[in-house]
Amino acid sequence: MACTATPLRRASAPVEDRRVGIYNPASIVRSRSTGAGILLMIGATQIVPLMDGFAKYLSPRYSPWQLTWCRFFVHLVVLLPIVFLKFDRRELWPRQPVLQIARGAFLMLATALFFAALARIPLADALALLFCYPFLVALLSPWLLGERFEPRLWAAVVVGLAGILVILRPGFVAFDWGSLLAIAAGGAYSLYFIATRKLSGTAPPLVTLAYTAVFGAIFLSALAPTFWVSPRAEDLPYMAGIGLAAALGHYLLILAFERALASVLAPLGYSEIVMAVLIGYFGFGDLPDRWTWLGIAIVVASGSYVLLREQREDRTSSGPTL
Repeated sequence: MACTATPLRRASAPVEDRRVGIYNPASIVRSRSTGAGILLMIGATQIVPLMDGFAKYLSPRYSPWQLTWCRFFVHLVVLLPIVFLKFDRRELWPRQPVLQIARGAFLMLATALFFAALARIPLADALALLFCYPFLVALLSPWLLGERFEPRLWAAVVVGLAGILVILRPGFVAFDWGSLLAIAAGGAYSLYFIATRKLSGTAPPLVTLAYTAVFGAIFLSALAPTFWVSPRAEDLPYMAGIGLAAALGHYLLILAFERALASVLAPLGYSEIVMAVLIGYFGFGDLPDRWTWLGIAIVVASGSYVLLREQREDRTSSGPTL
């Protein structure tokens, strides 16, 4: 699932103030590794679709909830040792625990909905529909974040939604509920994005990422008896791969935004569609038709504009965001 929605606002890398044991977003180190940031961003966007490919491969045998549990549980197992070694106890306690929990819940719901969509429609189609989230963020920001919404953004949102309709082609192709599931995943993802913005500068990025994994792992572990199917031995590497791809992809994303401006990196998030198409074609024999490609192009163009405008607004505010 898209890794572009981890909206880090930073022109440089934050550092931890070890003297007082708290995260200090005002303390920054200038970084001029834009090239490295771009490469890390591209690496992240090509790794995260592997998670989606594994989930799609396993979807005929396991429920979306069990696959989502794999994503968060393995992610947590990988991330916890790093967080405990890197940060002290005071840094690990969130300043806004309720919002941290809500953020994790939104991402968990988005992941489960997206995995459910993957069971029904091609990976590239699902990802393109998930990319409705920048438009939903732009629509919700004036009410939930108090941000100004400019007429040009309205135009970009309308164009982007038109691109979604080109992909769906209502009345011209057979309807599949998987398309609505992918759009619903985009809706949950937009709320995750907004919650992430509200947490701007309240904790180190890795700590925030860990709390996201903690909530998903604990909540779904508690519900596991309701959906659990004993995994086949040959499926275990793919289940582990779901969480490993998520952890590595998002970690590379953090490193990328520590080295380059968000305005440079944000549009590169759409390069995720390239790997999604390759996985869909070679793994499942799916290839978007010309109308889907047209819709993807419209969504990418308008979504990139929305993201660039959002990042321009972000540069007027202080503090980095994960």
